[in-house]
Amino acid sequence: MAINLKELSKKTVPLSPGHRACAGCGSIITIKLVLMAAEDPIVCVSATGCMEVVTTIYPYTAWRVPFMHNAFENAAATLSGIETAYRSLLGQGKISGKIKFIAFGGDGGTYDIGLQSLSGAMERGHDMLYVCYDNEAYMNTGIQRSSSTPFCAATSTSPVGKASRGKKQYPKDLTKIMVAHRLPYVAQASPHNWQDLMAKTRKALSIEGPKFMNVISSCHRGWRVPMTDSLEVCRLAVESCYWPLFEVEDGAWKLNYRPRQKLPITEWIKGQKRFAHLLKPENQPMVARMQEEVDRRWGELLQLCGEKAG
Repeated sequence: MAINLKELSKKTVPLSPGHRACAGCGSIITIKLVLMAAEDPIVCVSATGCMEVVTTIYPYTAWRVPFMHNAFENAAATLSGIETAYRSLLGQGKISGKIKFIAFGGDGGTYDIGLQSLSGAMERGHDMLYVCYDNEAYMNTGIQRSSSTPFCAATSTSPVGKASRGKKQYPKDLTKIMVAHRLPYVAQASPHNWQDLMAKTRKALSIEGPKFMNVISSCHRGWRVPMTDSLEVCRLAVESCYWPLFEVEDGAWKLNYRPRQKLPITEWIKGQKRFAHLLKPENQPMVARMQEEVDRRWGELLQLCGEKAG
């Protein structure tokens, strides 16, 4: 689904300027691109988190579409209720017209606290799209580790010191968990490749049933990168195959982008101060373990997509 830039330039951005997001915030860029990609009227909900806080500080709102804020743990449940009410009113002839439904949540409210809500809504088959803006920690409440936080990343609850070298676990593969729900459409995307992200959004919204998109979304406060490098650090995540771009439609896996030259994981981590300790010689074995896991997951994805290794 090609994105026409000229047509986009004529469209009112559904998220107004003046919100409180940090300059260069990857999550706000992700949400803007998703909203801009929608062609039908949309209703949105957002789990408590960074994006809810910066866009809806009472009595103001940055949302130019119908929007509901709900608790940390129940974005998917809230939207599934709204979607059910819409179908009921449509069937009764009380309303008319096509409306699409989008839920947003960070990794804390999606991978962890909201996983049961998300799984239930997906299993029930509601016609909705859930978008996770994955900034890899609980950024809004003090940069605590989540199950999405990378191996060895420093956070306030996985600190670096004599007894610890950051998070001890590898990140949960939530995208695969969603594929296991047998959804009609699941995808991974990045805001640096806006055409891919917007095309996937349009495809997801054109498909009936439950859909899920996982979008890596840099956070300069948590990742400790300059605001100007927000999209570059996302690009390096893709080029190093830490965050591959792919989609799964009705169980068929498709790789959307394959780097011409796969970068080592050090190219992604070296610009992020949350990984600064890994650049010390004594911590090279930890970098090797991280690289090994990235290579394993990449090789597994190539197999699922029917791609040749190497």
